[in-house]
Amino acid sequence: MNKRVNILGLAFENTTLDGMTETIKQRIAANKKTFIVTANPEIVMYANEHADYMNTLKNADFIVPDGIGIVIGSKILKQPLEERVAGFDLMHNLLHVANEQSLRVFFLGAKEHVIPKTVQNISKAFPNLIVCGYHHGYFDWHDKSILTMVKEANPDLVFVALGYPKQEMWINDALPLFEKGIFMGVGGSFDVWAGEAKRAPELWRKLNLEWLYRFIKQPARWKRMLLLPRFLVKIIKEAKKSNCGNKKKHA
Repeated sequence: MNKRVNILGLAFENTTLDGMTETIKQRIAANKKTFIVTANPEIVMYANEHADYMNTLKNADFIVPDGIGIVIGSKILKQPLEERVAGFDLMHNLLHVANEQSLRVFFLGAKEHVIPKTVQNISKAFPNLIVCGYHHGYFDWHDKSILTMVKEANPDLVFVALGYPKQEMWINDALPLFEKGIFMGVGGSFDVWAGEAKRAPELWRKLNLEWLYRFIKQPARWKRMLLLPRFLVKIIKEAKKSNCGNKKKHA
């Protein structure tokens, strides 16, 4: 089976949550520097409209489908992905790995009052992992002292919650200065860990309706929701183009 599926210019891993976790575990064991992107339709659309961001995402080692829209898109393109790999769930699994192996973890992002709660709650849930440092996400992009702080902490895993496109751009800029480490953008996950936001109940997640739950809880997200129909229209056009190309080949 092809392990990657191309969706509007981005190569998504065709795997499961457990499969992705195992892959990252192997890279941790081998001290392989790794850049993980958890991409939903919003991120894909933004990348298609901003070439610099698209190039940044293409530098990632792994792009995982965080969003049921990506999975639906893959089916329309007749290259179905195995499942949605939610960024929060992958982060949770990697924290579990860090706990098992007493790995060093750095947390970067979220609001000033949120990040200490995030770290406190994660430390309670995973007492054996080592929190080697943390910093809120409201810093001057050109302030190199933050980068120095992360580097000197010598982390095995770095979770960056700056929201897209900032988190991926920061990771991409930072990576050349590190010898090892798993770097992953995690969006609003710190807010959930801090108790500032709630994930959809498990039933909603199983029914792939997490997006609807978020919309009900945060109606202000409606503008972001409009991206999904635009994304699907673009996917359908891409599928038609691909079908036309295949027909010409066989003509």
